[in-house]
Amino acid sequence: MRVADEWKDYELLDCSDGEKLERWNREILIRPDPQVIWKSEKAHRLWAQPSAQYLRSKTGGGKWRVFKRMPSAWQVRYKDLTFNIKTMGFKHTGLFPEQAVNWDFVRELIRNSKREEVRVLNLFAYTGAATVACLKEGASVVHVDASKGMTLWAKENAEASRVADGNIRWIVDDCLKFVQREIRRGNTYDIVILDPPSYGRGPKGEVWHLEDSLYVFMKTVEEVLSDEPIAVILNSYTTGLSASVMKYILDDTVVKKRGGSSVADEIGLPVTQSGGVLPCGATAIWLKQ
Repeated sequence: MRVADEWKDYELLDCSDGEKLERWNREILIRPDPQVIWKSEKAHRLWAQPSAQYLRSKTGGGKWRVFKRMPSAWQVRYKDLTFNIKTMGFKHTGLFPEQAVNWDFVRELIRNSKREEVRVLNLFAYTGAATVACLKEGASVVHVDASKGMTLWAKENAEASRVADGNIRWIVDDCLKFVQREIRRGNTYDIVILDPPSYGRGPKGEVWHLEDSLYVFMKTVEEVLSDEPIAVILNSYTTGLSASVMKYILDDTVVKKRGGSSVADEIGLPVTQSGGVLPCGATAIWLKQ
């Protein structure tokens, strides 16, 4: 497992009985996590002193219960990156802190390439953490997400991290349709980053279902790679889509055509109270070299 253990503004304090106790800078949040099936003692004192807790409804969805005065939005930093945090619907905050291992990884790839320009395509790009990380290394980035609101949030993160004046295109579109158009235009990319949802809809109602769509989508992604590609980074939070399955897909869609090799593993966060590591999804990576 690859562990995001270099945070200062974020901390997974404890987890038990379906919930995580987290510190986001100064704010303490309790959020549900279905993977936390153990019922160890909630010994950490901050279980009793949260800023807010997300409570799931038996009929679906849920809501935040706020215990203390807290800002409607605040910031956390990871190294030289700054992100805007908000308590959103369906328990989210606008950032997945375990992804820090992938931000570090892609930044190292860009630095080590020593190319005058590295072209990055970030698909299902959400609030733009990976976009901001790539811009920090001087890459040119095309950021694609179907949500206008998430794209505006990503722009705010770029401004907070002082990379808003970088070589960036912000695209609100269905990711598959955009990639198909880029292939027809002859546009190619050296690095492609994908964080596809389990289920979603495009801006015109296009339906995305991960297990049904991913294989064909990855075959299309292979076609948008440059003649000298560097990497494809594929993330998943879908329980039924293991790291090994994603590796198999990369092997069949990219390695067969481009050579190179692929690896896949879980990513996770260290738990302060127990000293353990909470798995938080998986990443499969194809590298040309």
